[in-house]
Amino acid sequence: MIISIAAHSEEPNSELAEKARKFVRSIKACNPMLLLGGYWGLMKVVVDEALKENMKTVLILPIERENVIIPRDVISIKSSCEFRCRSVILVRSGDILVSLGGGVGTEIEIMIAYAMGKPIFALSNTGLSTDQFAKAFPEYIDDRKVIKIRYFEDPEEMAKEICKSEMKSVKTTFG
Repeated sequence: MIISIAAHSEEPNSELAEKARKFVRSIKACNPMLLLGGYWGLMKVVVDEALKENMKTVLILPIERENVIIPRDVISIKSSCEFRCRSVILVRSGDILVSLGGGVGTEIEIMIAYAMGKPIFALSNTGLSTDQFAKAFPEYIDDRKVIKIRYFEDPEEMAKEICKSEMKSVKTTFG
């Protein structure tokens, strides 16, 4: 499973950073590959924790930040795209989208995932603007009802549900 992770580009507070670390440690049970859009802010917290857990991690870097120094064990893809274009690649390349909280970039990535029909798992109660999504769009973003957004306050519970949904998907695919 490839998990695209949408996360804030600014430094998180200690509570949100710990939620992100808990998510990474919990999702390890699914043996996913993590896909992120950079190595700064909350994304850096996720990448650093994934490396501690020996998880495969890939960064799709925007042209504005292609020269960021990243850890040796992380695969980097220089997208040659600006931030929003990079977001399309990030979301399209994953099997699901996980939002760990953020601003407009994370909100755009949620919208892109919805438009593409990608499963969306969103951490709420992060203290960031993406918390408004649960209020504005408690299940669906529009009347097409493309995909139901699943919100979680507990990052470990979110990871468990992702692993369960992956197992159901494997059973459906392979009988």
